[in-house]
Amino acid sequence: MYLAMYFPAIVLLAVILITAIKVLREYERGVVFQLGRFWKVKGPGLILLIPIVQQMVRVDLRTVVMDVPPQDVISRDNVSVQVNAVVYFRVVDPQKAIINVEHFYEATSQLAQTTLRSVLGQHELDEMLAEREKLNDDIRNILDSQTDAWGIKVANVEIKRVDLNETMVRAIARQAEAERVRRAKVIHAEGERQAAAMLVEAGRLLGGDPRAIQLRYLQTLTEIAGEKSSTIVFPLPIELIESVLPRSRGEPGA
Repeated sequence: MYLAMYFPAIVLLAVILITAIKVLREYERGVVFQLGRFWKVKGPGLILLIPIVQQMVRVDLRTVVMDVPPQDVISRDNVSVQVNAVVYFRVVDPQKAIINVEHFYEATSQLAQTTLRSVLGQHELDEMLAEREKLNDDIRNILDSQTDAWGIKVANVEIKRVDLNETMVRAIARQAEAERVRRAKVIHAEGERQAAAMLVEAGRLLGGDPRAIQLRYLQTLTEIAGEKSSTIVFPLPIELIESVLPRSRGEPGA
C-alpha cells in the first residue's frame, strides 16, 4: 500500500534523473543553455543537467563529408558544364555552430554550391579541366573564410566531375584532332628543313674537292649495281674523261 502511494513520486524521480543525466561520446560536445541563455560547452563524458532550467544541444566534432549536388556553370568562354564536388569540414567551435547560424550543415551546403558556381564561372573550360588543384584551393579558401564565423573549418574541397554535353565533346574532339594534325605538319616541316640544311652542307663539302664527287659517283654506281635491273644506263662524268685523256695522248702510237 505504501508502494502504491509513493509510486508516482518514484516515477517522477526516475524521469528527472533520465532527463538530467547525459552521456557524451569522445567526439561529441554539448552546448548547454540555462533559461535560454548560453551557459557553457560541456563534454565528453557524464553530464548532469538541471531539468527544465537547462537544455543541451549535441554537436558532432567529426569531419563531415558533404557531397555538393551537380551545379550548372557557364564558364568565362561561354561553355555550359555541370560540375559537382565534395567538401570536407568539421565543427571546431560548437558554441558558434549552434548560436551564430541555423542548421550549420545546410548553411555550409548552400554556401558551397554558390561558391562553386561563382569561382568556376570566372575560369575557362580548359582551366577547369587542367587546373583542378588550383580551383580546389580557391574554393576551399573562400569557404573557410566565410564559415569561420560559424565555428566551422573547411579542410578540403575536391571537384569530382566536369560533365560536358555531347555537342561540346564532339567540338573538343575535333579541336584535339586538328591540334594533332598541326603538330604532325610542324614536325614534318621541321624534318624537311633540317634535311635540306644537311644536304646543302653535304653539297658544300663535296664541291670543295672534285675527288669527293668522283668517289660519291662510284658509290652510287655500286648501289645501282645491287639492284635487280639487268640494264643500267648512267652518264659518264667529264672529270673522269679529262683525267684519262691526257694519259692516252701521252702514250706512243696514239
